[in-house]
Amino acid sequence: MTETGVDAKLDRLVFGHRLRAARKSAGLTLAQLGERVGRPPPYLSKLENGKVEPKLSMLSALSDALDISVSTLVEDEPPNERASMEIEFERLQAESSYQTLGLGYIKPSKLDDVVLSHLIALARREALPGSADGSQREGDQARQANIALREEMRERDNYFPEIESLAAEALDAVGYSGIGPLSERLIFDLAKHFGFAIERVHGMPRSARSVTDQRSRVIYIPQRDYLRVRQARSVVLQTLGHFALAHNDTRDFGDYLRQRIESNYFAAALLAPREPVVNALRASKEEHDISIEDLKETFYTSYEMAAHRFTNLATNFLDIPVHFLRTDPEGVITKAFSNDGIPLPIAQDGSLEGQRVSRYWGARQAWASSDSFLLHYQLTTTDRGQFWCVTYIETVTDRTPSAVTIGTTRQEAKYFRGGDTIRHVDAREAATRVDPELVARWKEAAWPSAAERSYVLTALPAGDRSFTPFPGVDLTDVYRFLQRQTGPGTPRVTDQ
Repeated sequence: MTETGVDAKLDRLVFGHRLRAARKSAGLTLAQLGERVGRPPPYLSKLENGKVEPKLSMLSALSDALDISVSTLVEDEPPNERASMEIEFERLQAESSYQTLGLGYIKPSKLDDVVLSHLIALARREALPGSADGSQREGDQARQANIALREEMRERDNYFPEIESLAAEALDAVGYSGIGPLSERLIFDLAKHFGFAIERVHGMPRSARSVTDQRSRVIYIPQRDYLRVRQARSVVLQTLGHFALAHNDTRDFGDYLRQRIESNYFAAALLAPREPVVNALRASKEEHDISIEDLKETFYTSYEMAAHRFTNLATNFLDIPVHFLRTDPEGVITKAFSNDGIPLPIAQDGSLEGQRVSRYWGARQAWASSDSFLLHYQLTTTDRGQFWCVTYIETVTDRTPSAVTIGTTRQEAKYFRGGDTIRHVDAREAATRVDPELVARWKEAAWPSAAERSYVLTALPAGDRSFTPFPGVDLTDVYRFLQRQTGPGTPRVTDQ
């Protein structure tokens, strides 16, 4: 062992299982163990999941807290047969040849012994050495990591109590009153609480929202003429989140995505603290007047952050299942969460990002509004039932304008402002099927040129093994456009 870490041969997965077994044997929760060793629960969770490497000082602290020797903690044998099975299946899923199957990640701890043993046997047949190219494409790695994280977020109802607790402790430390948005002074005090200073500077790298000098403990952000106050608050707190949550250098896409999710969650939990938000939402629910717009104005956040914050708390504290979507003007999903059963468009590999929602959903209908700043309320009938939503066109960020949608089932819509909307759209497959005569007429004549996107893979749905000559183009829109251009003397096909 060394002063900064353990022997390089330490198996982090085995160590994590041994730590978890020792903690449970001692009857401790992550939070309780964290209090004994002076580290936050998210860091200990990463240790138990083999995501980070423990330092020697931490090993000593853990052994003292658990009343076992360091040598017992770092033995290279799993603590039991169940742990051995979970470790093997974790490693099999990481094999590139296994991942080329396009299957979503399965968390071993969620499976019973019989199912886990069957999956291990099947995975052994597939995850054999020697994939076609010897490695997995980076895009596929990112998609698989994103799928696994989204599944975890669904299981949690998008609620992370350990981060909520850390944020609440930080707010108490700087004297937040529990009313309204954080002042600039409190944000500077939060930075100081975590040992940092904030400086606005000119000449920031275009590709970075902030730059932190860890040696001098300074967080640099752009001047106000480049970064608005509302955006600056989020950037500073997201940056602080990385240090408050003990994030290390990322080792893979999974680490990178998880750290972004956790730091964003931490910032949201500070900007819109749980207790005042839940109190406001409960009062609004009693009045049947829940509104994301109210959260946005009360806590001085973007509409998207307010919508995200609502998804964190709605199911656990209001018993309301929800769905969240961020889509571009073409209806392509860039971010999504759901636990209300809405039939989101899912690719063969289980990914959502890059898929396009139905033209009849509120996320796309909102763009047709005469005033894009209005809230678009809609009740949509799908093949899986009826869902209500409200969509807002976000235009004040540094990104291309996007549609931010929050929704729930029809049964729960009564609690929301606009829940009694008369705008009702039938988006069932049978009702939205494209007229075959329209397709037949224009299929061979149409030749569209796809619009440019910020990155080319946006146009390529993940897992779709079929290929279209015009990736990313909505051909039905093209056919209907051509139909509208037809001269008065040319027979027209009815547009359903």
